[in-house]
Amino acid sequence: MSDIIQLLPDSVANQIAAGEVVQRPASAVKELLENAMDAGADKIQLIVKDAGKALIQVIDNGCGMSVTDARMCFERHATSKVRKAEDLFAIRTMGFRGEAMASIAAIAQVEMKTKRHEDEVGTLVQIEGSEVVVQEPVGTPNGTSISVKNLFYNTPARRNFLKSNPTEMRYIIDEFQRVALAKPHISFSLHHDGNEIYRLPVATIKQRIVHLFGNNYNERLIPVEEETTIINLKGYIGKPEFAKKTRGEQFFFVNDRFIKDNYLNHAVNKAYQELLPEDNFPLYVLFIDIDPAKIDVNVHPTKTEIKYLDEKSIYAIIHSAVKRSLGLFNISPTLDFNQETAFSNMITPKAPEDIVPPSISFNPNFNPFGASKPAVKETYFKEQYHPKEKAQNWGSLYEIANFQQAEQTSIDLGEAEEEETLAAAPSKQYMQVHNRYIVSQIKSGVMLIDQQAAHERILYERFLLHLEDRKGASQQSLFPQTVTLSPGDFELAKSLLDDIKSLGFDVREFGKNTLVIEGIPVDLGSTNINETQLFEHLIEGFKNSQQELKLTKRDALARSLARNSAIKAGTALSQQEMNTLIDELFACKSPNFSISGKPAIQTITLAELAQKFEK
Repeated sequence: MSDIIQLLPDSVANQIAAGEVVQRPASAVKELLENAMDAGADKIQLIVKDAGKALIQVIDNGCGMSVTDARMCFERHATSKVRKAEDLFAIRTMGFRGEAMASIAAIAQVEMKTKRHEDEVGTLVQIEGSEVVVQEPVGTPNGTSISVKNLFYNTPARRNFLKSNPTEMRYIIDEFQRVALAKPHISFSLHHDGNEIYRLPVATIKQRIVHLFGNNYNERLIPVEEETTIINLKGYIGKPEFAKKTRGEQFFFVNDRFIKDNYLNHAVNKAYQELLPEDNFPLYVLFIDIDPAKIDVNVHPTKTEIKYLDEKSIYAIIHSAVKRSLGLFNISPTLDFNQETAFSNMITPKAPEDIVPPSISFNPNFNPFGASKPAVKETYFKEQYHPKEKAQNWGSLYEIANFQQAEQTSIDLGEAEEEETLAAAPSKQYMQVHNRYIVSQIKSGVMLIDQQAAHERILYERFLLHLEDRKGASQQSLFPQTVTLSPGDFELAKSLLDDIKSLGFDVREFGKNTLVIEGIPVDLGSTNINETQLFEHLIEGFKNSQQELKLTKRDALARSLARNSAIKAGTALSQQEMNTLIDELFACKSPNFSISGKPAIQTITLAELAQKFEK
């Protein structure tokens, strides 16, 4: 039998390696930006077209390369960072493996122009599928410009696995944000299809966070700083009230390298344990400076995972530092935008003579037993939004026993009062427990309904219908509101705009990363709604639904809006509102379950009640 094991051709080996290093356009963006930082650049431009599928170009003013280096950088395992094995444990640069450029060149058409500061002319190299097409002198500015065109042009199967342009662009923005946060002393810019997404000047860490995520983040940040013999920790965390439903704005950097670490993430989340609900995630941008000899960064092809010699101590330091900062600054005034830290912003105690005792006023004529009944609030449920058809098969379950006069009022009411109550009582009576549950008597016993879960189910099915027939009605706002989103969320909102309008939103683009909201869905009723906050929560909830449940776009939108606009536990409801809510619930396709799959209705039979009383 002949030998069957053979060495792979370099072109095939490079394509296999590319599968680990370059999974999508954002992967190439990450590698090219890191190379530009390693070159000592203080100005880096990123230009992309067609979400990186047609073009990814990175221009820097770094050290540039010689003629030989310009050619060698495309060879596998060719690197200037490592000479011996021990160097792997002394790495402070972003790249070091020598795989990125070879992998990118294997699956794209690459053009590089580079020039060292001391050279008179630069070098042009063109490569297609690992094959050098052109290498010649060229006039070019100091530094390096690399253009990656037609990514995956020779591996069409992999190109077919790429997502839509808005989705791929969000991945690119994520990588850009990570690199830009790591190096606030470098100016960055990002252009997509001719539009400027970011222009970031040299800044402090705090200023860079604000430039990336928006001016409203200025008041959300709490500084963290800790110096120990093991690590030095600095950065910012978010105030608890600004936590979100998604983990997007959580960044750990070790020696300026972005990393993903669930263990250290737990250290931060544990510090917020008593301040946040379980499904909320705080913002943090934390920088760990550590001796490179005490970590191993060579454990993953994308270099986003790290091993530590003493991770338990690092966990304890991070948890303690975050918890202390929350205690010190959680109630401090807004931080000064131009300050790197906010330790000087502590509230100065007043002198004793400045303290004024509080005054107490009261109404001596107030009679709690004679107080008038509070005015009925505006209803959450409008008559024009009753279901088109009633469910036909739940009457046997939901046959409300007529409450007899004696059952309701026999304790303290006289005969005349009983007759008056009987005449006025509706045929269906409900009781609200702790403003959370609706309780009703049924033929077999007692039924309890979770009011929030019920309303979410009603709105969810209604919004799904609107998305299918594109007929969501809009209620015009008296004063249109503008909402400014992060570039990533803005790209997402643009991709969802048609479906968002189908829900009943009247919204349009209004400048850079800004939308104007001129109307909201009529289904949300006439309650006092903050349109800007509602829209932000809609986008945030959509991202969370897609991440956690992998839902379709329309399903995720319907769930998000239903969750954010439904009545909440703790809301008092009138009899009419409870009537409408229950009627609309039983007209739903799946009335028994919330949109998260948990029960919305529970029944307790007479037999079960008797058993509880040991009868």
